[in-house]
Amino acid sequence: MIDRFDGVISGLGTPAGLRVVVGHWPRSPLGSFTDVMVERPDGHRLLLAPSEPVAEFVTATYTFDEVVLGPVDHVERGNRRQVTAGPLECAWTVGGRAALGLLLRAVPGPLQTNRRWVAALDVVARLVLPGVRTVGSAGQGRREYYCARDLHRITDAVVRWEGVDQGGPARVEPPVRFGFGSTPAAPGHTRITTLVERR
Repeated sequence: MIDRFDGVISGLGTPAGLRVVVGHWPRSPLGSFTDVMVERPDGHRLLLAPSEPVAEFVTATYTFDEVVLGPVDHVERGNRRQVTAGPLECAWTVGGRAALGLLLRAVPGPLQTNRRWVAALDVVARLVLPGVRTVGSAGQGRREYYCARDLHRITDAVVRWEGVDQGGPARVEPPVRFGFGSTPAAPGHTRITTLVERR
């Protein structure tokens, strides 16, 4: 059985060392939702989740030191995005398509979500994008496939954590450690389909 999540992942770092990964999922087995994964400069990993079912699914798939339940508000206006969740306030601008985005767009639609194709791309991803993986363990005997469809740059951002300005955007360095792979180091907004295969 395959659980399919269609949406976008936005990842960025900050000069203060906070790294933020926002997943916005208009279509999923859990309905439409947004969740946020944060790694602080000290390595503490947090999940900001809008509901218990979302938290249960995500924590069964990824590893966190802390889970914060509460509203996760996602606002989209043109090329501007804003998320407010618990101690986080984050707003960013989606810029032009990155070179990798052009390559991803050239892949035929059915192939983009073909699990064998995505697994084959994992070798390339490891070489070209340090820390990035396209396939790996989703825990509990499941396997996860990241089917990237497009990639845009994040050109500017404002990030606040517990009311303190973190600056931004900056590279996601070191890579985040929630699961088997990190978001790309360069701040980016990736259109993606995530497949979780249950065995």
